Amino acid sequence: MIKVLRRAADRRRHANGDYAWLFHPYTGDEMVVIDIRVIGVGSRSPQLASIAAVKVRGERVLTSESLDLRLTCSASPSAELVRSQGLQGMDLSGGLAVEDALERLLDFVGNRPLLGWHLGFDLAILNRELRPRFGFDLPNATIDVAQSYLRRLRRRHPEVEAAPRFEKVAELLDVPLMGRHTALGDAVTTALIFLRLEHQSSALGRYS
Repeated sequence: MIKVLRRAADRRRHANGDYAWLFHPYTGDEMVVIDIRVIGVGSRSPQLASIAAVKVRGERVLTSESLDLRLTCSASPSAELVRSQGLQGMDLSGGLAVEDALERLLDFVGNRPLLGWHLGFDLAILNRELRPRFGFDLPNATIDVAQSYLRRLRRRHPEVEAAPRFEKVAELLDVPLMGRHTALGDAVTTALIFLRLEHQSSALGRYS
């Protein structure tokens, strides 16, 4: 309820602003899958390290229409974090400022529906950076692919309590892991998982 009221207030506040069009209902046939990488997971203020997005139209993932942004970070991640998050030295210096990256993300996404794997985390980080700079949260319609997978899985297997991990779901659905531990790779893989669920009724035939 709070989110709905905040979105309505944002829409009124920006009705005549540069980003008023973001609050208009989307009438096209595309969606956008987003994924981020952060430094300092579990801390009070994790820093955005990369943002990626890829468009989906019908049954196609439009990899030629993707966004892959590296941000400048002040934090110094450990070598283990660099390996696990797919971050290279070049990702952490000489990248975009947060505001510039967010502007490019808004222009790319527009008012299209957003998809993501455990999307709530990504949106929380992005909105934390968006609101003080632009005065609003992302107003887009959203689909959490992990939750969508779990709901569908429970229809056939009510005993299941939680969805498998990202890698396991990709394996079960015969979806290739694209550039694992990079924001763009995970966005593309999430898009492929979504399309398998949407367009192939046999996708949930097994779950372990």
